[in-house]
Amino acid sequence: MDAPHVPADVLDLIGHGTQLIVPLANGEPTAVLDAVEDAAAADPHRFVGVRVLQMHAIHDRPYLRGEFRPGLKHISYFLSYITRPHFANGTIGLVPGHFSEVYSLMRSRTADPLVVAAASPPDRHGYFSLGVSADYTASFIGRGRFFLEVTDAMPRTFGRNQIHVSQVAGWCRSDRPLKEIIPKRPDDIDTKIAEFVAARIPDGATIQTGIGAIPNAIMAALDGHKDLGVHTELLSDGVVDLMELGVVNGVRKRLNRTKTVGTFALGTKRLHEFLHENTAIELHAVRYVNDPRVIAQETDFVSINATLSVDFLGQCASETIGGLYFSSSGGQNDFARGAMYSDGGQGFVVLHSTTSKGESRIVPQLLRGDVVTTPKNTVDKIVTEWGVAELRGRSIRERTLALIAIAHPDHRDDLMRQANEMNYT
Repeated sequence: MDAPHVPADVLDLIGHGTQLIVPLANGEPTAVLDAVEDAAAADPHRFVGVRVLQMHAIHDRPYLRGEFRPGLKHISYFLSYITRPHFANGTIGLVPGHFSEVYSLMRSRTADPLVVAAASPPDRHGYFSLGVSADYTASFIGRGRFFLEVTDAMPRTFGRNQIHVSQVAGWCRSDRPLKEIIPKRPDDIDTKIAEFVAARIPDGATIQTGIGAIPNAIMAALDGHKDLGVHTELLSDGVVDLMELGVVNGVRKRLNRTKTVGTFALGTKRLHEFLHENTAIELHAVRYVNDPRVIAQETDFVSINATLSVDFLGQCASETIGGLYFSSSGGQNDFARGAMYSDGGQGFVVLHSTTSKGESRIVPQLLRGDVVTTPKNTVDKIVTEWGVAELRGRSIRERTLALIAIAHPDHRDDLMRQANEMNYT
C-alpha cells in the first residue's frame, strides 16, 4: 500500500477549470481544502475557473466569502446555516435540483472531476470507506479522480461507499474530529405533531425522515412499533434509538431486507460510533436511495418531511422564507413521489401552524418569490399540532377546508374569509 501524501499534494491534481467534488457535511476533507485555500492566498492567480461543488457545507471558509474569486468559487446544491448568508451576499452560487439528481447535475459540468473527500483508514484489504457519506460522491467511484483525507474519527461503514487504494490519485492523514450536530429537543407542539403521524404508521412500514425537532419527536413516538424498516437519505441519532430497541429491523422490507439504508449520516459522536463497522447499516449513493422508482418498490413506504408554508392548493414551500432562499429542494420531492407510488404509501408534510411571530403558516396563496418544493399534485397529508389534512384526491374546496381546520384557531376566521373571496369554499 502506497504511503500517504500530505494535504498540499492535492494541488498537483488541480488545473485551470478543475471542478472539485466535495461530499456534504462531515464528508468534507478539511485539511485538503485548507491547503487549497492556502495556495489561493499565497498566489491570487494560482487558480483559474476552479469550482468547488458541494451540498450542505458545515465549515465556514474564506473562499465562501468570495476572498479568492474569480479563481476559486463555491457552487452549492443545498444551502446550510453556513452558506445561507454567503448566498445572500452573492459570493457563492446555488444550483436547484432534486437530491436524487445531484450526481448527474455535477457530472454534466465536467468530464474530469476531482473528488476530494474524507475517509476512514484503509482496511487490511486496502479499501477506504467514505464513512458518513455516500451521497453523490460514491457515484464518482470509477468515474473520476479521488484524493482522500483519512482520519481515525471517521467510522468505517458498509454499502456502496468503498474505494480501493489502487483507485485513488493520492491520500493523506489528518487528526481532525467530526463535527457533532446535537439533536434539537422537541417541544409540546413537536410532540403533538409526532403523535398524529406515528398513529398512522403501520407496523412493518419502511420510513424516511430527516433531522430536527419534529423528526426526532416522531422517532421517539415510534418506540412501540414493530418490524419497521428504514430507507432514508439521512441517518440520525433517532435511528440509533429505534435500532437498539429492536423496533427497526427491516425484516419486512422488499429491498435490502434487514438492512437500514441511508446515503449520509449527521448527528452526534454516539451516531458515529454506532455506524462504525455496523453491518446492519448500509450507505448507498443518493441516486439509488432517493430514486422515486426505487422507493416505490417498498410497500407501506412512509415519507416524512417538513415545510415552511402551505397554501390552500396544498403547495408546500420548503426552501424559501418570505420569498428569499433558505435551503433548496433536497430530497423532499424524491420521497414524496416515491411514497405516492408505493402500495400503501403515505407522504406526510409537517409544520407548526404558526411562525415564531404568530403568523399563520397555512396561507391562501404563497408569497411572491416563494418556491414550491412539493407540488399540489404530489402532496398527500399535511400535519400541524391541530390535526391531519388529507389532501390527495380531494378537490380545491375540500383541500381548503381541511387545511383551515388544522390552522391555528386564531387564524381560521380570517382564512375562511379569504377562502370565500377566492371562491374556494
